[in-house]
Amino acid sequence: MKDKTFLMIPGPTPTPESALLAMAKHPIGHRSPEFSAILKEVFQDLKWLFQTKEDVFVYTSSGTGAMEAAIYNLVNPGDKVLCLIIGNFGERWAKIAASKGAIVEKIEVEWGKAIDPVVLKKRLDEDVNKEIKIVTLTHNETSTGVTNDVKTLNDIIQTHGALSVVDGITSIGAIEFKMDEWGADVIVSGSQKGFMIPPGLAFLACSQKAWKVYEQCKYPSFYFNFGAYKKNAQDDTTPYTPAVSLIIALRETLNMMKQEGLDNIYLRHARLAKGLRSAIKAIGLKLFVEDDEIASNAITAILPPEGISVADIRKTLKNDFDIVVADGQGQLKGKIFRMGHLGFVSERDMIASVGALEMSLYKLGYKFKKGAGTEALITTMMQM
Repeated sequence: MKDKTFLMIPGPTPTPESALLAMAKHPIGHRSPEFSAILKEVFQDLKWLFQTKEDVFVYTSSGTGAMEAAIYNLVNPGDKVLCLIIGNFGERWAKIAASKGAIVEKIEVEWGKAIDPVVLKKRLDEDVNKEIKIVTLTHNETSTGVTNDVKTLNDIIQTHGALSVVDGITSIGAIEFKMDEWGADVIVSGSQKGFMIPPGLAFLACSQKAWKVYEQCKYPSFYFNFGAYKKNAQDDTTPYTPAVSLIIALRETLNMMKQEGLDNIYLRHARLAKGLRSAIKAIGLKLFVEDDEIASNAITAILPPEGISVADIRKTLKNDFDIVVADGQGQLKGKIFRMGHLGFVSERDMIASVGALEMSLYKLGYKFKKGAGTEALITTMMQM
């Protein structure tokens, strides 16, 4: 149906009407007092969301821009960086670090698994000369639907003394993260995920420990420079022209998030994720991540039934119901489909999406008890 496209992907995610309307207004001057007042409010609300007293920098870029900012402001050529890889985006940290001339070491696990804290501790305990300067990790791996136990991993990294640099692109605003309390050194995120606005903004917060490492960086980034953004943040502005309309929309969604409350946001995402997983099991499909302890509350990866392709499932959902789900990435392309339940997504959206998935599978020849998935979804969500 025309103009009813609904995104059930890991990003971009649906955008509230209030944010769209705010974004549709004529832009205002990015050096005006009016915009500085908006930025001041946004900066404060971002600190609340990241659970930090440190400044949160706002970059006009994708989340990958913030990842590059983290590496390029902290790493000198020849520094050793340990990358914890559980999927496509964990691998991206390694590629960025290598591009800066770092000596990259990896701890990789099979896609669909999480990092074992015991393995990380053993490796860092072996680093008696403290050669490892930075450890990169992914909080929520979008390519697989796995969430790492960042709190435990971060404790191990802090005991060693290295910097913990965390990809929180699909976790901030969806899955609990407490930057200061957990002692994380750098956290990055992106606007098209839990922030509920279109792509185009990235966010980065760094600890005082990370700031001292930045001060020793010989060739920091120009556009993403920590110092330039920190200096400007004190005056409620940005060093370069920002995406004014996106920031105005962000003010709207941050206000929505404050009204809902962090605990309720996290509970909503957990309820939707658990409901979808119950629905998938009820109609006889297999989950790519079977362990509920590490399964993501932001995105669920699903294996297609035998004899039916991921491409056909996605095509039927899009053509018949105007619902978009994601293909797998990298080695999982064509092997799984991924349903996002992240950001501006409600119980109504899940009921509609599961019902559409059931009808699509039936049209494609997969036989099961019609309505079983929807019933399991509703029952599970009502229990939380």
